[in-house]
Amino acid sequence: MEPVRRGFTLIELLIVIAIIGILSATVLVSLNSARGKARDARRQTDMNQVRTALEMYYFDNGSYPVDGANTRLGEIASSLVPEYMPSIPVDPTNGTGSTGYRYRSDVPGEAGYEMLVNYETDSVSWCRYTGGDAGTVWDGYTNC
Repeated sequence: MEPVRRGFTLIELLIVIAIIGILSATVLVSLNSARGKARDARRQTDMNQVRTALEMYYFDNGSYPVDGANTRLGEIASSLVPEYMPSIPVDPTNGTGSTGYRYRSDVPGEAGYEMLVNYETDSVSWCRYTGGDAGTVWDGYTNC
């Protein structure tokens, strides 16, 4: 009488583990891509919120907040917060660091502003948002 085999062989277990590993790696890659797209959507929403606040500021004051240089968006917070927006948004990944949201206004001879945002998943990494009568201070960036 032959003994009854119970359980799996080592080869069978290794094959199942390999299949699970391949499937989980595929899911993680897709998940990271989806997270990047979600952060980019947040960036776009942030820019639209700041645009609205800047236009309300312009309507009340006849000009945009002046910075005179290429600054981080947070540096004009005192002009917009709390009257036009509850707080200045920060980049979901970069926060207020050197690659966070950028702002420029008081362009000589022009009444407008420009903002730069760094996207993760777009083919163009930096996009330029303009408002009012903004020119092209930041040449070489794609308008969003």
